Amino acid sequence: MSYSPDASGVGAPARARSGLYAIAWRWHACAGLFVLPFLLTLALSGAVMVFFTGFQTRLGPNPVVEPLPATHRVSEQALAALAHVPDGRLRTYIAPRASDRAAWFEVQQGETTYALAIDPYRGEVLRLVDKGNTPFAWAERIHSTLLIGDLGDRLMEIAAWATLLMLVTGALLWWPRGALGWASRFRTQPHAKGRLWWRSLHASLGVWTGLLLMAFLATGLAWTGLTGAKWLQLWNSFPAGKWYEVPASAQPHSALNTAGLQEVPWGLAQVPMPSSTPATHGMPMDLDRAAEMARAMGFTDQHQIALPQGVTGVFTISRDSMSGDSQRATGDRTVHVDRYSGAVLADIRYAHYNGLAKTMAVATALHQGDLGWWNALINLLVCAAVVLLCVAGMAMWWLRRPRR
Repeated sequence: MSYSPDASGVGAPARARSGLYAIAWRWHACAGLFVLPFLLTLALSGAVMVFFTGFQTRLGPNPVVEPLPATHRVSEQALAALAHVPDGRLRTYIAPRASDRAAWFEVQQGETTYALAIDPYRGEVLRLVDKGNTPFAWAERIHSTLLIGDLGDRLMEIAAWATLLMLVTGALLWWPRGALGWASRFRTQPHAKGRLWWRSLHASLGVWTGLLLMAFLATGLAWTGLTGAKWLQLWNSFPAGKWYEVPASAQPHSALNTAGLQEVPWGLAQVPMPSSTPATHGMPMDLDRAAEMARAMGFTDQHQIALPQGVTGVFTISRDSMSGDSQRATGDRTVHVDRYSGAVLADIRYAHYNGLAKTMAVATALHQGDLGWWNALINLLVCAAVVLLCVAGMAMWWLRRPRR
């Protein structure tokens, strides 16, 4: 950009704009070079996760069964699953999504969690999956921690903030200046060549995907170990005090997660679960009674029943989009039941979340592609656009790199 300063100071605004552009360009370039490998990792691993949430299941293909007039009792199906995992401990029952689909049972054996698909009509094991070794599980671990634990989580968090800086500075560079019109900033320049063509592709693609990418980053930051767990999540969790006289457990809801996957709604992850009281009177719960209670409460299609873990553990009946059970983010519901008396200790619904937790329930479902095939397809297109943005940015840098 050129200007002709004179005594009247006409050139001052041009100098200011030129200086701001140079600063924004340097920050954009430096942030871009830093985040490029992280963005590629997030886009590629995210695409794998979205494929399984939108077009299959997180455990892979869901076996189809031929319905019969009656099903086996849930406890009988559970025994069939346990027979295939020696010394296994039953963790969760996942009700079939439809009458022609298999039921799933999660069984813990040491440090490994197995998911077994059971024909509910014949009591036969149809599939056995190591839940921590599915493509979805590997993609989620890469997506969140780069397979290096807390260090990877911190690096991803830093990269997310750096990407937000890159988006802001990119918007300043994209803003039309001089003879450039608005229309030219929303499309590529077909007659441009070399670095100019890559720049037009990068700018036009960036403006179409920038807001979506910013939303993805904001949602992802809410799940990180510092920004999320130590700040946003800590102050926006469901208030356990609403349970009043119900005894609280030392375990948070995140203890319901298995195989290291994030399956508990964001607003509940850090909230202590209630506990059962051994001295209470009533009819003790078992899996069959819990399944009957779930149906009586209106839990239809796919939902989960987590079994008590320990003497004071509770039965937890849940259905939410975070775990892939539902495609309706506003339909979250988690019910805790005393294992000794069958009393309902807590019935937590979407309406009980605070504002940010409600927003996160919907935003996380959109982020993961949980709301249906259309949501998954949009997310896959965004992932592809991010990869192309990275390729265009790298091409621009390569063509303009210092010759030394």
